[in-house]
Amino acid sequence: MAATSWDDVKAARSGDSAVEAAYAAAQLAFELGAQVRAMREERGWSQRELSALTGMSQPAIARFEAGGTTPTLPILERIAIAFDSTLSIQLKPKAVA
Repeated sequence: MAATSWDDVKAARSGDSAVEAAYAAAQLAFELGAQVRAMREERGWSQRELSALTGMSQPAIARFEAGGTTPTLPILERIAIAFDSTLSIQLKPKAVA
């Protein structure tokens, strides 16, 4: 029996709306985490320093930056305050195929 690759599994499930929604949520978490990490590193802060400014634990910051958590609005607001930034959330229509 041949091993199934991740690409095969992903392709087989690509028409499933629940799977597509999960991928979209994971992508959003990953992109937000990458942005927070970049902003933290631009300031020369450690994860521990950001955790002190946000009231989050250092492991929670690490999970957030890795895209391992689904961010909530209150957490995003705390992070924005720590970076002296504004938080902007918007809804965009899906692209029409």
